[in-house]
Amino acid sequence: MAEPNIVLARIDNRLVHGQVGNQWAGASKANLIVVADDECATDEVQKMVMKMTADSVGIGIRFFTIEKTIEIIHKASAKQLIFVVCKTPAAMLKLIQGGVPIKEVNVGNMHVKPGKRILHEAHVYVDDQDMADFEEMKKNGVHVYIQITPGDKKYTV
Repeated sequence: MAEPNIVLARIDNRLVHGQVGNQWAGASKANLIVVADDECATDEVQKMVMKMTADSVGIGIRFFTIEKTIEIIHKASAKQLIFVVCKTPAAMLKLIQGGVPIKEVNVGNMHVKPGKRILHEAHVYVDDQDMADFEEMKKNGVHVYIQITPGDKKYTV
């Protein structure tokens, strides 16, 4: 199996939106966004909106469940510069534990919800499970950092 060329892996509750399409896709030089999310993989409305964002910046986009991503990521062409995006640390950890070769995880927006506390002033809210998932990623040799936009300073988690 070939190793896929993953140029960016990001956690963002919003998945693909203007900031991801307009800033992160360009900064990472990706030519394909892989949305790894069980819910989104079957939600035609979400997919349509995200595809419009990707199309507007001329980048391909695919939608897979977590398991399907693990199953097929190694079939990627060497020409594909892949930007993987998940909603949660738990989803990203499943990819890593499933053999997806992610070396760094960029943490973006994680919205406030009951039981969540602020980790970073720029919309990063976590609970104990999120922090445990980050720690597990780090135990797997993955560098985890917060960076909301490409021009922002990186903060190690």
